[in-house]
Order: sequence, then C-alpha cells, then structure tokens
Amino acid sequence: MPRYKLIIEYDGKDFVGWQRQANGYAVQQALEEAILAFSGEAVTLQAAGRTDAGVHALGQVAHFDLQRHFPSDKVRDAVNYHLRPRPVVVLRAEAVAPGFDARHSAVARHYLYRIADQRPPLALRRGRAWHVRGPLDADAMQRAAQCLVGKHDFTTFRAAQCQAKSPIRTLDLLQVGRQDGEIHVRARARAFLHHQVRSIVGSLHQVGLGKWSAPDLAAALAAHDRTRCGAVAPAEGLYLTAVDYPENKA
Repeated sequence: MPRYKLIIEYDGKDFVGWQRQANGYAVQQALEEAILAFSGEAVTLQAAGRTDAGVHALGQVAHFDLQRHFPSDKVRDAVNYHLRPRPVVVLRAEAVAPGFDARHSAVARHYLYRIADQRPPLALRRGRAWHVRGPLDADAMQRAAQCLVGKHDFTTFRAAQCQAKSPIRTLDLLQVGRQDGEIHVRARARAFLHHQVRSIVGSLHQVGLGKWSAPDLAAALAAHDRTRCGAVAPAEGLYLTAVDYPENKA
C-alpha cells in the first residue's frame, strides 16, 4: 500500500483549523475530499501539527495511504486541481516508506509569528499578521525570550484545555527580530503545547511595550500558573513554517 507525504501551504483564516470538526470546514477535510475526488479512495490524513482556527501554514506535513500507486507529481497536481478555489495548496508530494509518520517521525517543528507594530491599519497583511500599536522594543523582547529557551515546565504558557500529558517541553530556539518592517518571533521545538507559541508571544508583547521586564517573564515561567501569562496573541499572526525529519525516516 503506497504511502504519500504532502508538504502543504494554506491560509487558515477561513478554516476551523487543521482537524475535522462538527462546527465548520477544516483543512483536513478539504484535502481528504480532494484526494477522494481524484483517486476514488477515502483516506484519513495524519498531520505533523493540528493548527488552530486562523493559523496559517507554509510547510505543514501530512501523510496518507492509497491502494493504488500514482506518480508523485500526479498526486500533487490532481489534489491541487480538486482543491480549487480553496486557499490550500500541495507544494510537494512524494512516496515514502511505510514507517513514515508525519506526526511521530518529526524531530522538530518550526513556527513563525508576525507582528506589525505600525500605527496605520493593515491592508494586504490583514488577517496574516497581528497588528499592534507600537512601536515595540524588539531588542528587549529578544533578550527576555532567552529565559524560555531550554527544557522547562511551560504550564504558564499552556492552554487550559491542552491535552498533553506533561507541561514539560524543550524549546530549542526562540528568536525575536525585525524583518521587512515587522517583528518576527521564530520558535523551534520537537513538540509544542496547545497555544504555547501564541501565549509566549502575548507575554513578549508586554515586554515590547515596556510593561514587563525580562525578570518578569522569567518569574511568569517559574510560577507554573496560567494566570501569570500575558493575553494570548491572536491566531492570525502564526505560521507553521516547516517540519524536520531524520533522513532515514522520510
């Protein structure tokens, strides 16, 4: 039974998130319907990350199995044909080993959060970046962010409804800097808690405004208390940009 890996890009603003839900249309549903339309087979896609409503992706990864073999380019082009006009695109499709799992084989996930700290409202970037009245101090945000790098109990930065068994996570990278007139927050870890990145960005926003210091952020982390988190940043600024796999698993 052939297994296929998809690299997927989507605009999340019109979806209820990645995962199929009863309350709206999901990215997973759009892709599964497109695969059924071209192959005649009903499949269940497994994704590297279950992005929330409004969250975008530049490099989401998913896998599925088919009974019949198709060339990888055929899979990509046929799925894209049946996705139109929805804002979801398969960038690449490839046949992978049966043991490959988009979620469990992943060794790192990369996220980007975009903040537009300008006074005028957004036009082309509306719904694709968090618009805040600035300016924010990106250098202070970068310095404070480093206290979150490493292995910690991230209870403070975890959604109340998070289903992870443990709040312990290892944050391998957290960088804040200016790029193309925006503040970009980049995070990398093997796995993230529910709302972890958005919670961290919301707290870094307080640092950028000068309302929190670096010690304040460190104290919030050490408190292991959700009420010590800054307001959670909105979904519209968050992007799943890439997922890493060991070469021998892909």
